[in-house]
Amino acid sequence: MNRSLIINSPYTEPDSHWTFTEEGVPPTETRERRAAGYMVSNPNVPPHRDRGSFVPIPLVNEIRPLVAEWREAGYSGVTAVTKALLDHWNDAEQRENRFFFCQLEAIETLIWLAEAPQAERFKIKATAGSGEFSRLCCKLATGTGKTVVMAMLIAWQAINKAARPDDARFAKNFLIIAPGLTVRNRLSVLRFSEAKSYYEEFDIVPASLRGKLAQGKVLIQNWHALNWQSEEKIKKKKSVDKRGAKSDEAYAREVLGDMAGARDFVVINDEAHHAWRFNENAPDAASLRRGEMKESAEAATIWVGGLDRLHRTRGILQCFDFSATPYAPSGRGAQDQKLFGWIVSDFGLNDAIESGLVKTPRMVVGDDAVPDARTYKSRLYHIYNDEEVKSDFNRKAEAHEALPDLVMNAYMLLGADWQRTKKEWSKSVTPPVMITVANRTETAARIKFAFDKKRIMIEPLCDPDGILHIDSKALSDAEAEESDAWRNGAESGEGGAAPKPTKKGQAALLREKVNTVGQEGKPGARVQNVISVGMLSEGWDARTVTQIMGLRAFTSQLLCEQVIGRGLRRASYEINPKTNQFDAEYVNVFGVPFRYLPHEDSAGSPPPPPEKITVQPVDEQKQFAISWPNIIRIDRTHSRRLSLDLERVKPLQLDTSRTVQIAALAPELPGGPDVSQIRDVDLEKLLKNQRRQTLIFKAAQEVYNEMKPNWPASPAALMAQLVQLAERFITSGRIDIVPALFNQNEKRRQLVITLNMAKVIRHFWQAVSFQNTESFTPVFDEAHPIRATGDMRAWRTGKPCQRTKKSHINYCVFDSAWEASEASHLDRSSAVEAWVKNDHLGFEVLYVHNGVVKKYRPDFLIRLQSGATLILEVKGRKRERDSTKHDYMRDWVEAVNQHGGFGRWCFDVSEMPADVADIINRHNRETPPVNQTSPSA
Repeated sequence: MNRSLIINSPYTEPDSHWTFTEEGVPPTETRERRAAGYMVSNPNVPPHRDRGSFVPIPLVNEIRPLVAEWREAGYSGVTAVTKALLDHWNDAEQRENRFFFCQLEAIETLIWLAEAPQAERFKIKATAGSGEFSRLCCKLATGTGKTVVMAMLIAWQAINKAARPDDARFAKNFLIIAPGLTVRNRLSVLRFSEAKSYYEEFDIVPASLRGKLAQGKVLIQNWHALNWQSEEKIKKKKSVDKRGAKSDEAYAREVLGDMAGARDFVVINDEAHHAWRFNENAPDAASLRRGEMKESAEAATIWVGGLDRLHRTRGILQCFDFSATPYAPSGRGAQDQKLFGWIVSDFGLNDAIESGLVKTPRMVVGDDAVPDARTYKSRLYHIYNDEEVKSDFNRKAEAHEALPDLVMNAYMLLGADWQRTKKEWSKSVTPPVMITVANRTETAARIKFAFDKKRIMIEPLCDPDGILHIDSKALSDAEAEESDAWRNGAESGEGGAAPKPTKKGQAALLREKVNTVGQEGKPGARVQNVISVGMLSEGWDARTVTQIMGLRAFTSQLLCEQVIGRGLRRASYEINPKTNQFDAEYVNVFGVPFRYLPHEDSAGSPPPPPEKITVQPVDEQKQFAISWPNIIRIDRTHSRRLSLDLERVKPLQLDTSRTVQIAALAPELPGGPDVSQIRDVDLEKLLKNQRRQTLIFKAAQEVYNEMKPNWPASPAALMAQLVQLAERFITSGRIDIVPALFNQNEKRRQLVITLNMAKVIRHFWQAVSFQNTESFTPVFDEAHPIRATGDMRAWRTGKPCQRTKKSHINYCVFDSAWEASEASHLDRSSAVEAWVKNDHLGFEVLYVHNGVVKKYRPDFLIRLQSGATLILEVKGRKRERDSTKHDYMRDWVEAVNQHGGFGRWCFDVSEMPADVADIINRHNRETPPVNQTSPSA
């Protein structure tokens, strides 16, 4: 019986990992987080007995607990901007797109290294890279969302720099280097001006800070753009052009373009394992320059050397590296890889599998043939290493020549597994995909020929329309040509205009098909059999890969992880409510000898992904579009005479178990703290003489600062009234402390109130403001004062849903049968002109509950035949916070109606399916206003 390897939630820190005790024995679950590290082979152990040795990453293992303590302590030492971003990112309850724990830990680590108090960072001696500029690396497994982390990093830096221009820790200009056009195009979501930027799609920046983001600049370049002509290369040229090499200054202007004037900018290297510094003094340097690492060595030299030149002229404030496999040759050959020494955060492939963030690879563990004589493993484990296969594949064979029998057998077996998967996916719009990674162009041509001629008797896989043959080398050369065209255009004054398609546009067309494998309605939608040479390019993120065939030498675990990584992206990211985890998805693997990866046996096929529906606005229903004012806050005008009805004030509950009262301190000395001189700070002792009047005055003062700008009378009169009301509130029974024992001791009660003063003040301000408001003034988002259903980005879901008739959005996704019933009624009702479910729309209202600011997203927006817009909440069992949400929603409606520029709005709550008709008819009978003005009126 198979068991899932998913044992952790993707949204919380892993608290378990699998441990192997001996060969052939299933792993056991260890109830603690896995240490950061990687596995290496033991050269003195026979391959069939070698289970590998674990090598820790000391720097990461030192930083992790310190960052965790800093996180629990509330991110001490950070700027106000950083604190606002961290709070926004960690607001799990209010976010539509929750960030994975690994994403939050990565960005928190980078922030901690820059902003945490120096005393906390004293023991950490990050190598910060090597060479002329400082580097820090985040190691994140393929499929864990590192591009989102890059967006968080850019937002953190850019907004801080806008708020603190003189702070040398931050930058507003960013140069992002990609390893190819595929990745470069995918990284366009990091541009501030991009229509579908990650900053909005993943709600990375709070509305109040979005304006500051645009003050920065983001430049995304393919690494080829860093290329330069050295004096040595120019001398070897046969060209009559005798111009010398460009100066560093001219080079910087060319590479940076519009950002040429920027200084102290940030560099982000994506797939940074390509950006390693070649060691000319290494023992094997000469052979690396000539052998299979020749191209990688040349690319790395261009990449890092180019950044060196930019650093000399413009100054690189900090270089951030992102990679799933940040290894570089150690100088003893291509097979000997060494991790970057500046990795500060690590969430590896094993961690990603155990958290369900990627598919679980299933490796072949046996067959009915005699095993390999050297490894005692199935011959399908590393097919290329079989003597018959290796000798056959290492020659320039013609395409029509037959494949070795073992390869044919492997394709029949894996193809049958693919066919079974396809049958199980019968309802899926796109087919499952099998990918092959071959050793050379000739081998790939033979495989393609074998499928074309149906020599491999899995007929669906032989369909020529479903076969995609990729020559990675040809694609790479095409990318280099396009980059050269860009550079030539820049030199001739054409300013980087898009070059004409090279090689009659074939490379671009192929790339588009490659990049859209498994995407409905795109050129690669029907692809089901991908045959590649070398490696599929990084950034290739097809989610429908279910089988992988490896037919090349795998000289390192790095190569294994990179190949398997091409098939690890999940099809679904919906949490199973029973387990609070992702359900397992699988990719079955032949020929890739990933020795140190937990794997499940190869019995069974990958399950089909859940049927997905694309939810999006559709042009044919554009007449049902609904817009709304995008209000970021509501300013209130209050009555001159303030009152406070305590019976109408909702109770505020303060939990002492979440209140820090004691801290331990020690003198900080060079080398660490002196633990022999620990001193406790007990806040109960410190605040034992705290006077109640001080609390009252502080509460009154804070609310006074909020009300003063719009106060119509004497400020002194305002303060006097607030002091009186604050005393009534603080001494009343509307503050409930848990456990109740604290309520019985006045000093302890005052201590808890003091330690929760922000909640107390916010609650008091809410009560006074609500009960004394005379009029409202809405404040709009300057960048987007009006939002509409047409702004919604398409998304996919496997939840129950139905096609709509009167909605701009094509489907309504249901969270309950009740919602389904009401949605059907909205489509049928003659009183309804248009409607939309508030799902992924971004319509939300801020509210305060129990002293904490939260977001409220009501269920439906309905445009009635009368012209009014009804906001409808579907609510059966009410919770304590619901009445607070509804109060804020009613105030929002009142503010919009007082403004007068958006027609008449109304709000109501449906408490049972039968009442929706009466609610709609009642509001439809009311007369809408005649005049409307613009949002700026």
